Amino acid sequence: MTRKQKRLAIIGGGMSFIVAAVLLVMFAFGQSIAYFYMPADLEKTPVNPGTRIRLGGLVAEGSVKRGEGRTVSFTVTDGEANVPVSYTGILPDLFREGQGVVTEGVFDAATHGFVADSVLAKHDENYMPKEVADRLKDKGLWQNTGEGGQPSGAAPSPAGASADKTGAIK
Repeated sequence: MTRKQKRLAIIGGGMSFIVAAVLLVMFAFGQSIAYFYMPADLEKTPVNPGTRIRLGGLVAEGSVKRGEGRTVSFTVTDGEANVPVSYTGILPDLFREGQGVVTEGVFDAATHGFVADSVLAKHDENYMPKEVADRLKDKGLWQNTGEGGQPSGAAPSPAGASADKTGAIK
């Protein structure tokens, strides 16, 4: 092999390696990315059953139903639309009706509901997941009432409880 042929072989092998690496990374990201939706978005853009997504909004008042074992069903709403959610597992301590939630999972074609495998709830009375708060603000359902604010329709703080700037309840 001449010098020129060796150089071309090395460059060709390097390019093949780079293309293979990029394709593997794209495939891996495509499998793990979960797009974020609000309930009203799902009415406009239906999602194929089995597609992994993140669903965010408020837990609808009066919608939490405890099933057998650790199964819980509830409804996620954004004020325009509602999506029934089923979750089997231990809910976060701060999960409750009227509060912000982000669930991750897939749609079940048989039940026409969302089957969540993870549920994230807010961590104090002034916090709402950023993507949920932004979407609720866009829809006019968010009222900023101070540091962090609280969405309209959210459950009020416990009687006599107040939080300082750090979020500690007094």
